[in-house]
Amino acid sequence: MVMIMKLLYELKPEQYAVLAPETQEDVWYCVPVDLKFDHKVWQAEESFVKGEEYLVVTETRILVLSGTEILYEKALAECSEIKCETMVGCGIVTALAEGKRECIVRFSMRHIERVAYVARGADLLAKGDREKVVSHEFEKYCLKCGRALPGTSRCPKCDSKNVMIKKFVGLCGGYQWKLLAISCMMILNSGISILMPYVQRQFIDTKLVDKSGTIADVLKFVGLMLSMTAVLITVNILRNWWCVSLGSLMSMDLRRKLYHKIQVLSMSFINKRKPGELMNRVSGDTRQIRRFMEEVFGGMLSTLFTMIATLVIMISMNARMTLYSTMLIGVVAVLTRVFWKFIHKIFHMQWVKDDKLRSGLQDVISGMRVVKAFGREEYEVTKFKALTRDFCRVQKKNETFWALFYPVLTFIMGIGSYIAIYFGGIDVLEGKMTVGSLTQFVTYTGYLYGPLGWMTHLPRSIMQMITSLNRIYDVLDEEPAIKDGENSREIEIQGDIRFEDVTFGYNSYEPVLEHVDLDVKKGEMIGLVGASGTGKSTMINLIMRLYDVDRGRITVDGMDIKEIKQENYHAQLGVVLQETFLFSGTILNNIRFANPTATLEEVIRAAKAANAHDFICKTPDGYNTYVGERGFNLSGGERQRIAIARAILNNPRLLILDEATSALDTESEYLIQQALDRLTEGRTTFAIAHRLSTLRNADRLVVIDGHRIAEIGTHDELLEKKGMYYGLVTAQLQMAKMETK
Repeated sequence: MVMIMKLLYELKPEQYAVLAPETQEDVWYCVPVDLKFDHKVWQAEESFVKGEEYLVVTETRILVLSGTEILYEKALAECSEIKCETMVGCGIVTALAEGKRECIVRFSMRHIERVAYVARGADLLAKGDREKVVSHEFEKYCLKCGRALPGTSRCPKCDSKNVMIKKFVGLCGGYQWKLLAISCMMILNSGISILMPYVQRQFIDTKLVDKSGTIADVLKFVGLMLSMTAVLITVNILRNWWCVSLGSLMSMDLRRKLYHKIQVLSMSFINKRKPGELMNRVSGDTRQIRRFMEEVFGGMLSTLFTMIATLVIMISMNARMTLYSTMLIGVVAVLTRVFWKFIHKIFHMQWVKDDKLRSGLQDVISGMRVVKAFGREEYEVTKFKALTRDFCRVQKKNETFWALFYPVLTFIMGIGSYIAIYFGGIDVLEGKMTVGSLTQFVTYTGYLYGPLGWMTHLPRSIMQMITSLNRIYDVLDEEPAIKDGENSREIEIQGDIRFEDVTFGYNSYEPVLEHVDLDVKKGEMIGLVGASGTGKSTMINLIMRLYDVDRGRITVDGMDIKEIKQENYHAQLGVVLQETFLFSGTILNNIRFANPTATLEEVIRAAKAANAHDFICKTPDGYNTYVGERGFNLSGGERQRIAIARAILNNPRLLILDEATSALDTESEYLIQQALDRLTEGRTTFAIAHRLSTLRNADRLVVIDGHRIAEIGTHDELLEKKGMYYGLVTAQLQMAKMETK
């Protein structure tokens, strides 16, 4: 029996038989591929869905299978390395065997992540690391349809349609008493509405038709109807008040949950989303839920109760007339059902365009200084007009659809009332029905078709709500890529850091670091050197555990970094990043961000150590000076020194300096360097600097090139080697000479 370990797509029985007719070895991986070696499409799009061409990895072999024909076959034991590589417009899987690299298969970029996953697993199998393969979790693709999932285990296509209803019911779960109150109000509303036509019928048949009524009877009838109307209005006011309260509370809770979720989600998720998109989900989508609860939810259930009760009474009064007058309801239901998917599609597209519009606006406002500096105002205006035009086009299309669709339904429903009048009028003329009964029946027909007319708008409101709810739960259902394990614990960091055969890439198919080994002792200052894009900042990100390694591990004081609680670990870090960020607020609050309980004296000491105290005292309000959005009221060097003071205040066990002196002039850089020398004493420090002179006093320099560590040593040792570091220093000296001429 063939065992499937990591199946992505199902093979046919005859294909299993071709793989290993005698041994029936286990199949570990199976994914579709769609390009020939000459880059031409292998088969029509439909064949990929059915699964005709596959990259297959068994216990001992890697194969390319087309139907029942094996196009390529290689023993894993012969491969020293199997990896996925990106080319221009496509990807390839290659194998290194006997010193030669050969291409196994090509595929379009839409398959890149899943094929890269398989190539990584095949490489582990080829190296005999079976345990690592088995423990390698697979969460990014739907096992039913193979569709890439948006970071969750929930497939938008294969998910049950009832999931959103269940989520909505779960959303209402904490508000039982408010829902009970709203339900009581709705039942009372329906009861009074249904009772009023009955009162009218009795008055017409007993007082008006035979003219036996008096002025007193008319006054009693009017008074009774006014009283019932007053009660009905009061009930509606209470119902609306409870709905508004419920909608506001649900919206508030969703905003808090979303904001908290965004805070705990990993950088890999945040970096894939535009700020405007996330802002729209926190504000716009939650507002849509509130509007649904306030404007639709109460009326929807009340209307439903009224329609059901009305239909029951109409059937009891005259089943034949009820059948005639309600037969068009089926037409309305069919039309609504036919356009249901289209309605969902157009509103989803409207939200996508709205996201792009908000993100574009947020980008321009945040980068307004750059826009003005390059004189690109007209370009940005034109670009924003295009985004606005796209959004307007989609919105206009949606509103035009409703402007045409709703009148058609209204006309169809209006016919139902005239049918009731026609057949009822005949019955009255023939003496089969009283005038009061006809009035009551026609009124009930209005109750049936009137709410039905209102409910034709319901699909629009429901789809808007479902779209927003989908987008909200797309974030809430997201599992953080970086999370604490069950056995995670708190430790007091001493400072020993070790990289053990670490491989990592922000995309699984593009490694940034490969097979990195580095042992750092407590108190050492390590300078990370290399050209841009070689992986220096990536090493810093891994040390801070903003990302988890793909292979290997990082240990802190001998413990795997994944076994340390994140909050405890991050609280012992001091970080000064290349892009200095200050929050809107005072200088004091920005420095205190690292330690909110710090006293003013501690803040001043940290500012002095960062050489920031003097310039702070010269500001209008000293430490209470407002720094503005992102700190733009301060110079770049001043912002950098505040960021350094913020790191110092945290009294870190592990210090991260990513171009910490990049924004300083020569004099300030010298003073800050002295402060940093004092700060780094006794602390493990990782520092990145393009000015190599600032790393002269580092205990060791780590030169990174080609995704690997190329050289390690002190400044003098690396100069003596006359290798890559020597070349970098020489190049900088030559640049300095040119600048002084």
